[in-house]
Amino acid sequence: MESSNGKPPRGEEEGKAAGSIGGHESLHRLLESNLPPELFKEASRLLLGLNCAHPLEAISLPGATTDLAGAHNFDVQAFRFNADKEHMRQPRIVRVGLIQNSIAVPTTCHFADQKKSIMEKVKPIIDAAGASGVNILCLQEAWTMPFAFCTREKRWCEFAEPVDGESTQFLQELAQKYNMVIVSPILERDINHGETIWNTVVVIGNNGNIIGIHRKNHIPRVGDFNESTYYMEGNTGHPVFETAYGKIAVNICYGRHHPLNWLAFGLNGAEIVFNPSATVGELSEPMWPIEARNAAIANSYFVGSINRVGTEVFPNPFTSGDGKPQHADFGHFYGSSHFSAPDASCTPSLSRYRDGLMISDMDLNLCRQIKDKWAFRMTARYDMYADLLSEYLKPDFKPQIIADPLINKRA
Repeated sequence: MESSNGKPPRGEEEGKAAGSIGGHESLHRLLESNLPPELFKEASRLLLGLNCAHPLEAISLPGATTDLAGAHNFDVQAFRFNADKEHMRQPRIVRVGLIQNSIAVPTTCHFADQKKSIMEKVKPIIDAAGASGVNILCLQEAWTMPFAFCTREKRWCEFAEPVDGESTQFLQELAQKYNMVIVSPILERDINHGETIWNTVVVIGNNGNIIGIHRKNHIPRVGDFNESTYYMEGNTGHPVFETAYGKIAVNICYGRHHPLNWLAFGLNGAEIVFNPSATVGELSEPMWPIEARNAAIANSYFVGSINRVGTEVFPNPFTSGDGKPQHADFGHFYGSSHFSAPDASCTPSLSRYRDGLMISDMDLNLCRQIKDKWAFRMTARYDMYADLLSEYLKPDFKPQIIADPLINKRA
């Protein structure tokens, strides 16, 4: 059990919670608990940056939100990204939320019970987002199921559903109830095309309508990420969805390792890009606080990064051809969901081991202001990049390497 301040209750062994850092839920909370206030303030400036020359402001949330967080034991944090005041445009403030969660029952349970229990677990967190006035909410990758793709067992395909299936219908009601856009990453079964399976996000409008879908562009083939056993690269390009609250896109999980994937969403006009993910500490945690923040800076948009939490143990041990002994779990999903802004500022992260809701007010005017300030788009050489990529795709491509003629000659 954890207390609301992010540390185990007094009397529990420090570090007992799986995934904690010396008993703390995140690096930020570890530093806050161990540094003098002035030193912590300076460390936060270096780690999180400044927004409009100031530290990020924390947002006070309604009692209904904090009550739900206490009753259902999930971490909730909220911050504000400001933009400079303009003469010709009014502020364009949108409230955005991210949800991270663990599975709710063991993976040995009936599949229908697993899915139902996750939906029941996530609903109070969605209710908390609704009570907080969140306009756009994104859930984690394949949120309706355990991340079972490590096992290579095809029975997990039973979790796949049509775009308008059970989970979408569940969220459509909540989207309409709270006047909220909801981004729902699911395992899709494409009924019209041979029941092909895809890793897909369904974008649900604030009126409960389905705005559209996007399928995962990049499929990992590293470690236990055996996803190509189930689905292949998506075929939807880099769509940007114009919602009632802003233009959003979704870079699913492994796509965050591909800078051109981030770029394409920016070229299509995204103001907020979500990165719903499922990733474990041993493999990717050093990259986690860097990649999305770099993308936000380079492309002048906001990024919401989401990772699930907990360790999911499967009935049958498996291997992945990497020389490691057989094992029954993927590793620890370390949560740490957060927002990054185009001005290089970012929020602290949610818990490394508890469910959580991260909320941010963001003034979308900041996107254009940063474009004007740094002129990344204006100074880019897209014609030159396009020429190189065009040549690179040819079978007879030769890299542009200028060799020192004296390399192989004796002095």
